[in-house]
Amino acid sequence: MLKYLYVFLAAALLVGCGEEKKEEIVQQVVVEKPKEEIRTAFGFVLNDFEVKHDTIVSGDSFGKILGQNNFSAAQIHEVNEKVKTDFNTRQIRIGKPYTLLKDKNTDSLKVFIYQQDKLHYTVIDLRDSVRVTNNTVPTVLKERVIAGELQGSLSESLNKLGVQPGIATELSNIYAWSIDFFKLDKGNKFALSLTERFLEDGEYVGVESINGSFIEYRGKLMYSFPHKKSESQRRPEYYDEEGKQMKSMFLKAPLKFFRITSKFTKQRFHPVQLKWKAHNGTDYAAPHGTEIMTTAAGTVIETGYTAGNGNYVKVKHNGTYTTQYLHMSKILVKKGQHVAQGEVIGRVGSTGLATGPHVCYRFWKNGVQVDPLSQALPSADPMDKKELPGYLAKINPIKQQLDSVATITFRDKELH
Repeated sequence: MLKYLYVFLAAALLVGCGEEKKEEIVQQVVVEKPKEEIRTAFGFVLNDFEVKHDTIVSGDSFGKILGQNNFSAAQIHEVNEKVKTDFNTRQIRIGKPYTLLKDKNTDSLKVFIYQQDKLHYTVIDLRDSVRVTNNTVPTVLKERVIAGELQGSLSESLNKLGVQPGIATELSNIYAWSIDFFKLDKGNKFALSLTERFLEDGEYVGVESINGSFIEYRGKLMYSFPHKKSESQRRPEYYDEEGKQMKSMFLKAPLKFFRITSKFTKQRFHPVQLKWKAHNGTDYAAPHGTEIMTTAAGTVIETGYTAGNGNYVKVKHNGTYTTQYLHMSKILVKKGQHVAQGEVIGRVGSTGLATGPHVCYRFWKNGVQVDPLSQALPSADPMDKKELPGYLAKINPIKQQLDSVATITFRDKELH
């Protein structure tokens, strides 16, 4: 009897243990579903819409895009009328991105967003009444100082340092009176202090301003720094490290990009007349139609045509200096017109006695034709002495940054 009691108790214990184990197996683990990430852009919560990103292609128009999204001709006309004050739908360009925000349930178009560039976009809200807003993307400004050596063109050298190509053009304008960019040599050093603009996600937008720079030219470091005489001045003038203005009364040449094919000389074999004679000008070759600029401000005293000069313009700058520009394909100014320095007065051609497209640039000083490349030409107005101490205090830390970065970059090379 006692034997059977032991067997019964053992069985009961086994059954009890089995039931506890079973309860543990069937327990459910509840896992919370992760929350949907909130995505925002252009001032909208994108999660609330069906989003379509696209790009303008050939044949696209604002009206066509609306039509593809079930807008009738009458509705398209109505929308166009309401947006035309704030958004020119005809200026939509091929290659520009746009975004459509649609209703998730009905697929009806609610918002059209057009991006003019990385910084600017237009929102046309089609919900209820049509509303247009032109917006600017939030950006961040950062300062950077770089130094490098010319390897090829200045534009190519800057591009290797991650700087937008247009800065080379801006630098050529700043140094137009002091540097002949066609005489820069491979290995010439340069340094720039830049303020650059970035989108909030870190994407590079471009250069906001040049705070200071130097370019090595003929064994000397040519510095330049921007300075405004007053807050109302739209664009700064550029001065060197001593406060002398970079700008001269005359530009180095009447063309932005050129090559000199013939210099001022008392004896030259004329390629058309086939005889030796004086050449009282400097020939700058450039493609047909290239813009010709007046090298200094003045008044147009002659325009016309002669068999030798072709189409020409003559400009009187003051009581001392006069310049003339020959062989134009087209004259763009009139006699008596005042012209500013750098203003386009004509286009390169080969009219008159010319073997190819070029401009012959002639220069008079006190009524005598001289070689402009050999003249010590006057500078522009100097900085007011009262401004100089403040200017020097402002540029000193920038110059130190340029020199410091250049010293580190060219550690094993001499800086002049």
